[in-house]
Amino acid sequence: MNGKERNQSFMVSGMTCTHCKATVESAIRATDGVQDAHVDLQAGNATVEGTFEDAAILESIQEAGYAAAILVDK
Repeated sequence: MNGKERNQSFMVSGMTCTHCKATVESAIRATDGVQDAHVDLQAGNATVEGTFEDAAILESIQEAGYAAAILVDK
């Protein structure tokens, strides 16, 4: 990564409760380069801020037990 701070949204599936939301947020925040993360349980997505690699975020979410994909703005 070039060190440029940015925001990226990810689809997260498999979350059913606030414990799931907290688990995903914790996993994302523990990823290198993440400055902040917000998970929306109802929408099934996560917004991440920082200088992270997308692949690292996807891996963190998947290792926490959830499916994930990058959301692309249209």
